[in-house]
Amino acid sequence: MSVDKRILEKQSNQELEQYILPQSKRVDDAKIYAFEILKSRGYEFSPEQMERNQELINTKTERKNIIIHPNYKRSAELIYLTGALGIGNLIWHYETLDSGIKIFIALVSLAFMLGIGYLISRGNEWIKYVLLVLFALGLIGIIFIIANLAKDPVTGVINIVQTLLQIWALVLLFKVPNKKENP
Repeated sequence: MSVDKRILEKQSNQELEQYILPQSKRVDDAKIYAFEILKSRGYEFSPEQMERNQELINTKTERKNIIIHPNYKRSAELIYLTGALGIGNLIWHYETLDSGIKIFIALVSLAFMLGIGYLISRGNEWIKYVLLVLFALGLIGIIFIIANLAKDPVTGVINIVQTLLQIWALVLLFKVPNKKENP
């Protein structure tokens, strides 16, 4: 969410003071802008207010300085590719989407996969364990993949490629060093 500083500049000092209160529920960027605007207007801050502002700035700087291991990004791309193959599979078998519930399930499954990709791309360490468990549960379906390969080679190949991409993504995720090991 972005904050438009020009909108805040139109507010009175009393309105901006509400932004910098400790109990304020405003986003950090809005609080920082409110401090800047009040400062430019000659507002006198208490030491506690100055300290809170500095903490906000430090937190924002720390968030920008977070470096995500390249394996997270590569792994997320593989998961996104798996989702794209899923879309291709849906297009290939469009006739199976003959009811609202089937379409809903397909969209939820796709959104779930893309959500996992997003969480991976953000560098969340715990998602690799979730993906591992889901992958292990999905291995139960390997019988159906083999059956699909005999019945419909295109779907079978898509399923095998998706499985291989997910294995590759998991390997990349588990090759990321733990943060505790890094100085």
